[in-house]
Amino acid sequence: MNLFSAPADISSKDLPLRDDVRLLGRILGETLREQEGEESYQLIENVRRAAVQFRKTQDDRDRVQLEKTLDALNPSETLAVVRAFSYFSQLSNIADDLHQNRRHRAHLKAGDVPKNGSLMLALQRIEDKKISKETLQTFLNSAVISPVLTAHPTEVQRKSILDCQLIISRLLSERDRVDMTPDDLAENEEALHRFVLILWQTRMLRSAKLTVNDEIKNGLEFYRYTFLTEIPKIYANLEKQLEGRFNKDIKIPALLRVGSWIGGDRDGNPFVTHDVMTDAVQQHSSLAFEHYLSEVNILGRRLSLTDRLVDISGELRAMSDASPDQSTSRADEPYRRALVLIYSRLSATAKHLGHEISHLPPVDKNAQPYASPAELIKDLDVLIDSLFKHHAVYLARGRIAYLRRAVEVFGFHLAPLDMRQHSALIEETVSELLGLGEAYSKLDEAARRKILLTALQANQVLLGDINQYGAIAQSELRIMQAAVDIHQRFGRDALPNHIISKTDAVSDMLELALMLQQVNLLECGATPALHVNIIPLFETIEDLRGCGVIMDELFAIPYYRQLLKSRGDVQEVMLGYSDSNKDGGYVTANWELYKAEVELAKVFTKYGIELRLFHGRGGTVGRGGGPSYDAILAQPPGSVNGQIRITEQGEVISSKYSNPEIGRRNLETMIAATMEATLLHHHGADSTMPEYHRIMEALSRDAFAAYRKLVYETPGFTEFFFTATPIREIAELNIGSRPSSRKASDRIEDLRAIPWVFSWGLNRTLLPGWLGFGSAVQQFIAREGEAGLAQLQAMYKNWAFFRGLMSNMDMVLSKTDMGIAASYSELVEDVEMRDRIFGAINSEWESTVEMLFKVTGNTTLLQDNPDFARSLLTRTPYIDPLNHLQVALLQKHRAGDNNELVKRAIHLTINGIATGLRNSG
Repeated sequence: MNLFSAPADISSKDLPLRDDVRLLGRILGETLREQEGEESYQLIENVRRAAVQFRKTQDDRDRVQLEKTLDALNPSETLAVVRAFSYFSQLSNIADDLHQNRRHRAHLKAGDVPKNGSLMLALQRIEDKKISKETLQTFLNSAVISPVLTAHPTEVQRKSILDCQLIISRLLSERDRVDMTPDDLAENEEALHRFVLILWQTRMLRSAKLTVNDEIKNGLEFYRYTFLTEIPKIYANLEKQLEGRFNKDIKIPALLRVGSWIGGDRDGNPFVTHDVMTDAVQQHSSLAFEHYLSEVNILGRRLSLTDRLVDISGELRAMSDASPDQSTSRADEPYRRALVLIYSRLSATAKHLGHEISHLPPVDKNAQPYASPAELIKDLDVLIDSLFKHHAVYLARGRIAYLRRAVEVFGFHLAPLDMRQHSALIEETVSELLGLGEAYSKLDEAARRKILLTALQANQVLLGDINQYGAIAQSELRIMQAAVDIHQRFGRDALPNHIISKTDAVSDMLELALMLQQVNLLECGATPALHVNIIPLFETIEDLRGCGVIMDELFAIPYYRQLLKSRGDVQEVMLGYSDSNKDGGYVTANWELYKAEVELAKVFTKYGIELRLFHGRGGTVGRGGGPSYDAILAQPPGSVNGQIRITEQGEVISSKYSNPEIGRRNLETMIAATMEATLLHHHGADSTMPEYHRIMEALSRDAFAAYRKLVYETPGFTEFFFTATPIREIAELNIGSRPSSRKASDRIEDLRAIPWVFSWGLNRTLLPGWLGFGSAVQQFIAREGEAGLAQLQAMYKNWAFFRGLMSNMDMVLSKTDMGIAASYSELVEDVEMRDRIFGAINSEWESTVEMLFKVTGNTTLLQDNPDFARSLLTRTPYIDPLNHLQVALLQKHRAGDNNELVKRAIHLTINGIATGLRNSG
């Protein structure tokens, strides 16, 4: 008997997915029967059947049957059901990811036309457009493409669980890619049984709250899983394709780098201290050396070439002669001897930087450390050049080339770590440095600028004994001192950026400059040199509307432009998707972000300064998430220009980068999209754009009014939100080091955008990803009639920005379930308030779906995204019961039931629903 089954009505190309789902479901079912007994197994099977039946029919009688079965469960049975359905969601995700890889490989094998997002197609389009080799080289020389990992307070997955999932994924992949005998298959299935059993008997929830150090370690795992091995392969693939289409003259610098905020982001997280930041960089560096030493060790075992058979270069001979390896048995093996020298110097460098990498013993304790990654690259080049000299091309382009590229990309620091802090805390620190205290905060903007510029240009030393300042100033100034130490030990690339949250004035930028100056991270003199990028973050709707003016006024200051010259005349600007959405709703946030980019591009062109945009996107559409390729191509002309950074957060990091094959494809997609957006984007003003912009302005105005009216102006909405979602219970979970609110209050304004979105996802309303659109389109059509609808349809067809807006909203709406959302609203005891507010939400949802269909011409959700529809169809029947159980558990818990099993079951349902929805926070 199979506990879990995949949908029967499935296309032939998806049959392998169905088989994988059935296999994993059968193994989980057998595990449950063995561990929990026949009675528990049958109970869970009954729930499964009822859930699948209801999802198929949507018949109220089937819903009642499902609810009746679930309501009869006792706390112990509830836990078993929640765990079983949560684990099936995890196993289903593994099968789905594997199927993505399978389909991708089948596509390549068949020689089909490459898909959007592939490097092959991007380069084909560039070639077809007759883009010159010189233009392409200019793009490559200046390109910066950087996903940036951030700690995330809704990442529910434990590392122990993730490691187990990766092993199951590998075992399942072996069945697909290896020609197995019956004995092989049986052995593989037994291994699957073992790891499903480990999953079942592993605690799903963390027993203690995550520390920042835990988050740092978790983030580093993705370098082990994917980045360290796959990024060099991406460069090799790009080189190969460019050689085939152009020639060997094209050089590819280190344009793709993965950054991090984990351990450097202080905004709202008091646990990120100077010691924590230093430790983060130390751990980053240690992992880089661990990888390099391991790779050199492997190369030393494999490159057994003898100089009796190959004619090596003089440079390699000199390295071999200088090697501490004087063994006569290897006297004729110059590559091995040279690699022993490299290994010894790497070990010495690691020791010099304070690393303890004990599993790979040093060879020569007196070896000279490398002064820089460039020195290591120079040594590797000696080996590579010699291999080419005696025509060992396959070796020269193999593992040693990957290692060389890894050193070029990751250096001795692994990842550039960003610092971030709220402008208010920087202001408080500067007010103390200047000795003005509260008087500084009372000054107008002009007076602040004058004081700050005077101090900067005079190179005033304001920093005294650090202990004389208040707690906030002490903390901030110690961060500055730690940054100096990091630069000295690990190089400036280890800590290149400081982001200012809630930037709303030029003085915010100058205040940070003054702090940097006090520790010589800004060196004064005739030609001032800035050693850290000062990056404003514009987050709210108001800030987005004013960012063009702020940057114009900033660039009008000659002193600041001097600082930018020392940074290559490049200014990075970060745009916040999450807070702008919470502030103004989905439509308005996206439109204001688009307009902000247009204005910034104009200002930067005016001053001849290069714009690098940093997109603070979340995992969900309500926080700017969605497919990266479409998002990059939808940026306004002139806003990409070969340089883009994008945050990667929480469970999205796991889904994108825990599997090396999927991780590599996601990274290649970012490169392909950036290439196309820069080299193929139409930079002129399309004749239809002014009219499209007029329409979007009208839609945004009405959507903003509808959103604000419901969320901020409806009496009782805040109480409804805190009662009809599990927001308070989320705060009890050990899923992040950072508090869920900026202040201790129940105001929505003070709540962080991440738990705001996460809560609406868990109750299946997903309100931040669509609210306001329906009202806006209805009003537009009412004003402009059928001609207005035709214009919207033309926008959907011809404008990437609007098409992306619709596509992402379609994905969000497909995950909503207003029947389940209604059951959460029953948690609100005030009937009048409940009916009034949920009625308004449901009415807006209905109009949003109706208007989406009118604009797109579709008749069902996900009509244009069958792959995602298939994935959701597989998972949804196992999410629905978790929602129903969560509502019942919340009722008990809030009524005073303090049973530990009830509390644990609530937290498990949060975990299970988030796993099933995947990008939930």
